[in-house]
Amino acid sequence: MRTIVWFRGKDLRLRDHVPLAEAVAIGDVIPLFVLDPFFFAPARARDAPHRMQFLLDGLQELAAGLERRGSRLVLARGKSVVVVPRLLRRFRADKVVAHRWVEPFGRERDRRIAEQLGSRFQLYEGETLLPPGSLRTGSNRPYAVWTPFAKAFRAAATIDRPRAAPRRLPPIPPDIDIPRIEVPRCEDLGLVRNPRVLQGGERAARQRLSRFLRDNLVHYPDSRDRLDLAGTSRLSADIKFGTLSIRSIWSAVTAVSPTASRFVDELIWREFSYSTLWDRPGLLREPFNPKFTGFPWIDDEARWARWTSGRTGYPVVDAAARQLTSEGFVHNRARMISASFLAKHLLIAYRWGEEHYMKYLADGDWAQNNAGWQWSAGCGCDAQPYFRVFNPILQGRKFDPQGAYVRRWVPELAKLPPRYIHSPWEASTLALKEAGVVLGQNYPQPVVDHPAARGRFLALASRHLKSN
Repeated sequence: MRTIVWFRGKDLRLRDHVPLAEAVAIGDVIPLFVLDPFFFAPARARDAPHRMQFLLDGLQELAAGLERRGSRLVLARGKSVVVVPRLLRRFRADKVVAHRWVEPFGRERDRRIAEQLGSRFQLYEGETLLPPGSLRTGSNRPYAVWTPFAKAFRAAATIDRPRAAPRRLPPIPPDIDIPRIEVPRCEDLGLVRNPRVLQGGERAARQRLSRFLRDNLVHYPDSRDRLDLAGTSRLSADIKFGTLSIRSIWSAVTAVSPTASRFVDELIWREFSYSTLWDRPGLLREPFNPKFTGFPWIDDEARWARWTSGRTGYPVVDAAARQLTSEGFVHNRARMISASFLAKHLLIAYRWGEEHYMKYLADGDWAQNNAGWQWSAGCGCDAQPYFRVFNPILQGRKFDPQGAYVRRWVPELAKLPPRYIHSPWEASTLALKEAGVVLGQNYPQPVVDHPAARGRFLALASRHLKSN
């Protein structure tokens, strides 16, 4: 039996890779990665520079790990729907195996390949802990609220132990005659490597997991929302690219702390987002709540530019904007504050923010990013109520009490006392002078007044939702 194991960018690992493990058990194995122009054309790569850098790190380590075990990663260029069926025939392989994707464009790709290969194309679960769409309400409908979904998930989930990485792999069969292609470097795709982006790859991922289990898991419920503390796992990009399987994270966390319910809740929220997108693939184009269809967002390019560049005059919002473009990551609490501000204070469509985040996030995940933005805008699945509008001043004071997060990313405010760091316009003339802050010059005045912007959004949303 000869099997092509198709690595597809969300499973860049050797540990707990079920398609690989099962292929090794039955015969020859050809590890494959396709440099599809949908992602790897230079223009497309520039649309996701941090994510592509992280992916290339993972791909490089995967290739090296396969070599150490006696095999190699076969790279091929072209559209997957053409390349994969062609290589199955050219390599005289019996089948192609891969992990299933939830996103609608991935499902369409797989449908087209299955149309050509039939039963010779086999998809495995593994992107999620339970198969997406497998949980249903008592009336056999998809869940629309997280709490009952989580309860059903906990009742149904029996998570198997992760599989070990194979110690040896069979060599590539000698009749495989395809020119050897090396894993691209950032510069090959027109990208400048950003040293502030986390290192990708399975080794770095496992180190991050070990560090989190050792240092932060016990403090996670209290520190996860603090912008000034390293209280989160920082595993989001590893989960996105599958340098760690979601099952291995679940197993490791629950083995260390069977009562780590707060972190486990986050893993279940991810399951909820994926299940929701599986059942409602149109969510990448339209709001979950149909009453928000046609919402009168404002195309305000000037304010949009201030939000993306971190010049809104609200320090915690500006810090989030600058962290995003600088290191391809934003703390989750800052993401919520920033998203709420864009949609509700500035009345700019959440789609704009969603696309902007997907461009710069190293951990950009379509299901998660969309769910987060729709939640923040009030139009998503189990979203916060539309009338809940985050106050960026109070949020900053609560979750960055001494202003450390703001001081790091908005250094022009670094010398302000903590009492003014989240509202510099309230500082006295003397305090501003001593801090070297000149409002309107080296740091902007607020782009909107919070009470007025809040009132404007609530009035507009109330009218629109009633009319719908």
